[in-house]
Amino acid sequence: MNNKFENLPLRNGVGIIVLNKENKIFVAKRIDNPKNYWQMPQGGIDDGEDFLSAAYRELEEETSIKKVELIKEIDGITTYMLPKHLLGIIWKGKYKGQKQKWFLMRYLGNDEEININTNTPEFLDWKWIELDKITDVVVDFKLEVYKELQKKIKAILN
Repeated sequence: MNNKFENLPLRNGVGIIVLNKENKIFVAKRIDNPKNYWQMPQGGIDDGEDFLSAAYRELEEETSIKKVELIKEIDGITTYMLPKHLLGIIWKGKYKGQKQKWFLMRYLGNDEEININTNTPEFLDWKWIELDKITDVVVDFKLEVYKELQKKIKAILN
């Protein structure tokens, strides 16, 4: 890692694994990365906000999803580092990566209620995919996080 960035902190964030009635996972394609990469909803934590409140807020801000029930807070914290070409660019250059608390939630609404055309849209498109496919569609620097989550979700659902 470039010395200029190695002392940067990790950003505190949350991630939300949203399951539909068929246990498929919600993923969306980012506006700022037009390649064929998909991710689960995630975002930063505001000052004074707890992890779960941040998860509900981020989910609604990014997808308009409100009708969810919490299945489980995923054990542990996941961490990833930004690749060199994104250091100093993403998050106004303030962080070298992200440490995240993830939550598994069940979507109770209808697909028509999902709206990614929000006030500040982050996504171009969204879809439901099989749990086994999440590691096939994620950007490479988040692959280990998604592999770890995949294992933990399987253990919860079985």
